[in-house]
Parts: sequence; C-alpha cells; structure tokens
Amino acid sequence: MTELLIRGADHVLTMDGSALTGADIHVSHGVIVAVGHALDAPGAEVVNATGTVVTPGLINTHHHFYQTLTRAVPAGQDALLFGWLKTLYPIWERFTPKDVRVATTLGLAELALSGCTTSSDHLYLFPNGVRLSDTIEAAREVGLRFHPTRGSMSIGEKDGGLPPDSLVEDEAAILKDCADVIDAFHDPGPGAMVRVGVAPCSPFSVSRELMRDAAILAREKGVRLHTHLAENDEDVRFSLERFGCRPGQYAEDLGWVGPDVWHAHSVKLDPSEIALFARTGTGVAHCPCSNCRLGSGIAPVRAMRDAGVPVGLGVDGSASNDQASLIAEARQAMLLQRVANGADAMSAGEALMLATRGGAEVLGRDDIGVIAQGFRADIAIWDVSGIESAGSWDPAALVLAGPSAVRDLFVDGRAVVRDRHLVTIDADRALSDGRTSLARLMA
Repeated sequence: MTELLIRGADHVLTMDGSALTGADIHVSHGVIVAVGHALDAPGAEVVNATGTVVTPGLINTHHHFYQTLTRAVPAGQDALLFGWLKTLYPIWERFTPKDVRVATTLGLAELALSGCTTSSDHLYLFPNGVRLSDTIEAAREVGLRFHPTRGSMSIGEKDGGLPPDSLVEDEAAILKDCADVIDAFHDPGPGAMVRVGVAPCSPFSVSRELMRDAAILAREKGVRLHTHLAENDEDVRFSLERFGCRPGQYAEDLGWVGPDVWHAHSVKLDPSEIALFARTGTGVAHCPCSNCRLGSGIAPVRAMRDAGVPVGLGVDGSASNDQASLIAEARQAMLLQRVANGADAMSAGEALMLATRGGAEVLGRDDIGVIAQGFRADIAIWDVSGIESAGSWDPAALVLAGPSAVRDLFVDGRAVVRDRHLVTIDADRALSDGRTSLARLMA
C-alpha cells in the first residue's frame, strides 16, 4: 500500500515544536505529505488511531546486535567494563555468521516492538567468517532503517590491548573491508534505508594509526565515524597511562571530532571535552541503562545539552543492558539527569526528543525524527487506552506513564508492527533459530 491515512490520533507529538489533538497523518510513497485535521486521502489504507498517541519512530544511535545471544551471562553480571569484556570475549569468538544474523534479527525485532524505526549497529569482531553483510541482511528482513558500522579491533593482549589475539585483525585488511562494504551498501541519498559508518572499537583495542587512517578513509568516502570514548574511569585511566592525555584530546589529535563523528557513552567527559564536542558539533550516543548496568556512572547529559552537544539515545549491546527498548532508555535518561541535577533537570518531552529528533541529528539524518510534511513516514502509534496508561492526566507523557510497546509501527510507510505483532518476519522461527545458536554457544 503506497497511500496511508492515520486518522484521529488523540495526540500527535510532531517533535517540531508542536503537538496536535485529534489529528490525521497522510503518507504517500513512504513520505509524510500532510499532517492536520479531517484530511482526505481517497484510496488510502486507513489506520484508526483513536485512543493513541503518535510519535516519530524512535532512533537508536548505539547497539551491538550480536550480543543479543549473550544476555545475562552469569560470570559477567557484576563486573566493570574491562572485566565484563574479558568474560565475554571467549564466547564471542565462537560466533558464526548464522549466530550474528539471528542475533541481529532478534535485536531488531525487540527494538521495533519498543517503537524504534532506525538503529545503528557497531559490529567490531568478525570471527569464523562473520561479515557486516550478515547484519544488513537481517535488517532488510525486519524492515528497520539501518546504520551499520564496520568496527574493528587490531591490538590484542600480546601488544597491550584488551581483546584476545584471536579476535584482532590486520589493519590493512580492516581498511580494505571498510572501503568494500561502503562501496557495496552505503546509500547517501534521501530516505536511505542503509548507511554504513566506520567504527574502530575503542582506544584500548586499536592503534593510533588505525584511528587516524579510519577517519581519513571515512571522510574520503563521505561516511560517518563512530567509536566508544570515555566510557568509565578505567577507560580514562587507560588513555592517560597509554597516550598521556584525556580521551577528548586523544580524539581531537586523531581527527575524531566534528559533525560527522559520534561517540558512544562519553560518561566521563570533563568540561573542556564537553566544550570541544560542542564547538566541533561532535555527537554523543547516551546509553543510560548500560551505563547503570556496568556501574560506569551518570553521563553529563544536562551539561552537554546546555553546551549544544548533539545527543541521542542508544540501548548499547544486549550483553550490557540485557534489554533493547528505546522508550525505556528515554525514561532512564530522564530519571538519571533528575537524580544528578534535580527534578527539573529533564522533562519527559526532552527525553522523548532525545529518542527521536536528537538521534536523527547524531546520525546525520535530516529526513527522519519529525512528523511533518516532507519527512519520511517512520511513525510509531502507541495505544494509551490500556492499563499502562490508565489514570494518566497526560497520555502524551509516554516516558512517565507508558505504554512501553507500540501498537503499530511504520518504516518508510511500510508496516513492521501491527496490533503489537511483527508482520515482516516469522518471530517464532527467529526464536527457534536463536535457541539453537544459544544452545551451541552455551555448550
């Protein structure tokens, strides 16, 4: 169906500064062509939105989909970042291409049910023939807009890095594959469903030379750059001891600041680094649930936002969050800023903005994250007539009173979730494939 009319929503939160009541949205060929009242669209499929709140689809700016098959691993549940990684590396080195595909499928499905229409992914290990295309194929099946990043690790334990030597790659081979996957899959055009980024894993797993050369390659190809930075105290200490500077200075020295760069976590940025990011337009993927789970701390999001740093939300990998819900991240982001800075530090509306328009800015998208004429039809419909929202005086405050799952979800005007069920994939088959992979990994 190329024509769609979402009719009579109780509230439409456009994220362009306005909120409408009793409104309609007309979609044609994947694009929003009108938002208003009593719209007419002859021949369009009509979606009754009575009793719902409609928002832009949520946008996830940081994930590791392969980790969906390593949730709640007992030995790593109570470890800090470095210990947690060392626990999981031996499991991850057994992953096959099929494992990565099914993990990505399950992770994307979970995100879709939480209202997410666009997700990035940071795949930085490639054991046993795994390729970035394994994740791209999964995203095409589920139907979400996808920003896969070709990650990498090149400094193993024998050279002073954190990962085992079995999981690191030759740097020349890394750069060649980055160029190859960009040429094969990256779409720079409006409405793109796939955009590839370049993403060395972290300062403690790649060399200075690879960080520098990856930035040069990304800019030659016109794609975005992504990595982890200043995630916790261990991360900062490693930077000071290994490089003689804080993470922000390290990033600046190697070309890793600018409007085409976004960093994951950035929990431990100091005021000078926040000013650097604001001055250069460098983005941050804020991952509040993962930061809590790993005891990394509370990111200075209020200070970042006030300074003008672009900030979006990320669920991070399911091995360090154990869930993949963007609406839960928005709620957690709001609560943590209130814990750190007071009850007026972040409103529900600002938290939802981070999950939509903020994520679009971080990913360099000016065609999603807003419900307005000319934007792509990435739309989440939330049923506020049920128990989760019962008694709410402001059903538009989704991050305060629920619901936590969408009723319907459209990506580029195509249905991905209808009546709370995925319609693009066979969920039972994906779950069965996941159980098969999990049994082998656990064995």
